[in-house]
Amino acid sequence: MLTVGDTLPEFNLTGVSGKSEASFAPVTDKSHEGKWKILFFWPKDFTFVCPTEIVGYGELNGDFEDRDAVLLGCSTDTDFVHAAWRTHHEDLGDSPFVWLADEKKELANALGVIAKGEGVALRATFIVDPEGIIRHVQVNDLSVGRNPQETLRILDALQTDELCPCNWTKGEATL
Repeated sequence: MLTVGDTLPEFNLTGVSGKSEASFAPVTDKSHEGKWKILFFWPKDFTFVCPTEIVGYGELNGDFEDRDAVLLGCSTDTDFVHAAWRTHHEDLGDSPFVWLADEKKELANALGVIAKGEGVALRATFIVDPEGIIRHVQVNDLSVGRNPQETLRILDALQTDELCPCNWTKGEATL
């Protein structure tokens, strides 16, 4: 698995930002140049834990944007499956960020986040700086959802370029 200090691999995937084929657009590792990227994988569309995470990140989308960061959700489902899920799950239809369709598992494999034996992506989160360097990695078991607020806290800490103590939050003194 790639880790802190590694470069985000090159990719060219279809991004889905809505409920129809009209919302499909290419997204690459060069998209959103100069911005921090929060890339988070979920195992499968039409499941139970995944929508809670997508909604949680979506609720904080404005906070990430305020920090010059872009959210990129990703699973190994197709672009059409993403659009269908957005259509048929009332909490997901207006998700404010792009969902990447990694159906060939190229990005997930390059990052090393395919669950052994399951063949789906783990619940992996990568914070990538504007230069394309991975600055944070978190991987959860398939059964355990993430805390998007913690991802935001870690982004805040990384953006200080200072030493941040345990449980540090934005506005507190650094070391």
